[in-house]
Amino acid sequence: MHWSFAVCALAFTLVGCSTGGNRPLDRLAAMATIDATLDRLHDCAANADGTTYFGLFTSDAYFLGTDATERWTLPEFKAYAMPFFEQGKGWTYTPRDRHVHIESDGTIAWFDEIVTNAKYGDCRGTGVLRRVDDSDDPRRQLGGEWKIAQYSLTKLVPNDSMEAVVKAIGAPAKR
Repeated sequence: MHWSFAVCALAFTLVGCSTGGNRPLDRLAAMATIDATLDRLHDCAANADGTTYFGLFTSDAYFLGTDATERWTLPEFKAYAMPFFEQGKGWTYTPRDRHVHIESDGTIAWFDEIVTNAKYGDCRGTGVLRRVDDSDDPRRQLGGEWKIAQYSLTKLVPNDSMEAVVKAIGAPAKR
C-alpha cells in the first residue's frame, strides 16, 4: 500500500512540474528570469528607454493605468508613452515585495508587487507574463522568453481613507 502511494505521488509530481512535451520546468530559473524581466521593465521606464521597454511586452499586451480611462492596447500605450521617452522623460517606480506564481504547464505566470514612486507613494503593480518564442506565436511557448501580456498599476488607498477618496473623485455611477 505504501509503495503504490509513493508511485502515485511521484507521478503526480512529475506531471505537475513539467511543461508540454514532458520538458521539466526549472522553476528557479523561470522565477529569476521573470524577476529580471520585471526589474528591466522598471529600469527602462526610469531611463526612458522606450524601445527596450516595449520589447518586453507581447504584441497583444494591455497596460492598465490608475485612471479608469487607461486601458491601453500595446500600440495605444506606445503611442501615448513614446513621445515622453523620446524627450528623455520616463517614470520611476521602485519595486519591492514581489510575488510570482507560475502555472504548472510553465507557459503563464502572474505577479503582484508593491512599487514606490516619489510623487505617488506606494502603488501595486499586477500582471501576467507569457512564455513566448521570438515569433510571439502562443502555440510555440515551450522555449523562448517571458514577456508581459498585461500590466496593471493601481494606487493603494488605506481603508480608513477610502470614504474621503470616493468623495474627492466623485460618487460611483449608479448602475
